[in-house]
Amino acid sequence: MEAPNHKFSELFKQLGLPDDPVGIDQFITSHSPLKNEIKLVDAPFWTDAQKTFLKDSIEEDADWAVMFDQLNEALRNKR
Repeated sequence: MEAPNHKFSELFKQLGLPDDPVGIDQFITSHSPLKNEIKLVDAPFWTDAQKTFLKDSIEEDADWAVMFDQLNEALRNKR
């Protein structure tokens, strides 16, 4: 069985964030760069629900892993 391929915008939608290109860019720009010593899941800008979704997905090795990596990388780069 093939793992689902999620789009970057679907992750934002799942997190309850604007999922259009402008909204995604604004979120990343406003929260970048995330310091290397801070894990993505521990970033201070997540709501409790968002943090729970991220933690649960990581613990369950959910199919969002590729999108988490992409978001993590995007937030580490200075805009």
